[in-house]
Amino acid sequence: MRFGGVAALDGVSFDVPKGSVVGVIGPNGAGKTTLFNCITRMNRPQLGDVIFDGESLLRLRAHEVARRGVTRTFQNVSLFANMTVLDNVLVGYHFRMRAPLYSLQSALGLPAIRSVEGDAVEAARQALELVGIGGLGARPARGLPFGVLKAVELARALVSRPRLVLLDEPAGGLNHEEVARLGELIRRIFDELGLTVLVVEHHMGLVMRVSDRVVVLDFGRKIADGTPREVQSDPAVIRAYLGTGAKSA
Repeated sequence: MRFGGVAALDGVSFDVPKGSVVGVIGPNGAGKTTLFNCITRMNRPQLGDVIFDGESLLRLRAHEVARRGVTRTFQNVSLFANMTVLDNVLVGYHFRMRAPLYSLQSALGLPAIRSVEGDAVEAARQALELVGIGGLGARPARGLPFGVLKAVELARALVSRPRLVLLDEPAGGLNHEEVARLGELIRRIFDELGLTVLVVEHHMGLVMRVSDRVVVLDFGRKIADGTPREVQSDPAVIRAYLGTGAKSA
């Protein structure tokens, strides 16, 4: 993936096994968010492909990728401040309500649509319970602590019953205690639901705790791919983070 003369991603290739948590780390500018944008079709790479369950995602539009069961969170919390927590989570369910047929049936007030809406609300409530904020559904998002907003965004990603969840900097802006709780939450949720996770994160401790495997990017290229222990002791990774003069301890 190139932007002008800059290669944001250059020959990056790896697998994310079903049911696993794979972490992606790297210094600023390594290409981590661009990777997510290519997977979710916010960007289209000039070369290569993104294969999900045997199908090329590059042939699909962004909403079609979501309908295949791929969902994501973002570095910066992107919620509707004046909407309730529950309604923000319901936004993540909307693609299951197929428009324009849904819009027509909703306008007519048909019983089937009322049933779908009830299912959506129940799914949103369950997602909020799953992330530990079930009692906040009626609260406006505005004014809630940042850690709670992060949980709301996670619930919104989970409500669509995804198969693959992309977490983009989930620990960004959280304090030490909140990061520790987030790590426990990620492992518990995804172990319980059997989901597959790809997580981009600067917080090394979190990535190493929650990931089964870790992929390391530097200047758009993959420089390491292995277990957390293998990656932590890889000389190329140490150089990328600490400078060319660093030595493996």
